[in-house]
Amino acid sequence: MIKKLALFAALTLSSAALFANAPFMNLWDGVQMPGFKIGEAEYMKGKIIPGRKHQSYDYKNVSKPAIQIYALKSDKPTAAVIVCPGGAYSGLVYGKEGEDIANYLNSIGVSAFILKYRVSEKKDRDAAFNDIQRAIRLVRANAKKFNIDPDKIGVMGFSAGGHLSARASTGYNENSYAPLDKIDKVSAKPDFTILIYPAWLDNRKDYGLAPEFKVDSQTPTAFIVQAQNDTGLINSSIAYYLALKGAGVDADLHLYSKGGHAYGILQNGLPIDNWHKSLTDWLVFKGFANKAQGE
Repeated sequence: MIKKLALFAALTLSSAALFANAPFMNLWDGVQMPGFKIGEAEYMKGKIIPGRKHQSYDYKNVSKPAIQIYALKSDKPTAAVIVCPGGAYSGLVYGKEGEDIANYLNSIGVSAFILKYRVSEKKDRDAAFNDIQRAIRLVRANAKKFNIDPDKIGVMGFSAGGHLSARASTGYNENSYAPLDKIDKVSAKPDFTILIYPAWLDNRKDYGLAPEFKVDSQTPTAFIVQAQNDTGLINSSIAYYLALKGAGVDADLHLYSKGGHAYGILQNGLPIDNWHKSLTDWLVFKGFANKAQGE
């Protein structure tokens, strides 16, 4: 057992080193990208600090959407999660809600793909929806190449990324753009959903969902986390959970009194700090993670 743990630790460390420069795959190579085109130049706010455990940097004016590939090497196909950072659709909180999360998922035996979706000051949600549908299809179409199970592909979103992930999970039958190639013949339905302090899911009046979300018995199972003092947004999680419950869909809702918003997996001395450990348990229980976290 000790040898196995040592081997897993070594693999985790080598993976972290390998993925420090994880490659990108453009979403729309070889086809005409649908939807909104961003004219302003992309730039990074903050910087990447090599060796730092928790990164803090954002992307602004993303005009060339892509996935960053954190695919694990494994004897058998793994589950995969497409990670959607938040940023109010005007930016991407890429370090804290992208890179940190991909490294965590790798540590529990899950491959990750960070979605660098289109964002700008125009906050075009439909362009982002195009991007996440294309990303799900692209990952599934390349399942053999990435050594992932095409029936175990989830979406995970933070804040605005949670809104986008919920939209992908409830609008998978909606073709947000006309098919462009063979990739677009592949299903855009996630197999599971992870929503961490999601934004704008409720109708702002009676715990009902906002109109863009249509939940039914085929909506993917979900794991949801939010804090009661996430001012103005807490009802997002409650509304989504109640809709899943009403449709007979399995869901785990984790509510905490304190935590606020945009904490990622940072440790702030609060019970909510350990939400990712509960997620690990859930992923293992559901058969999406191969190993319990070694922390």
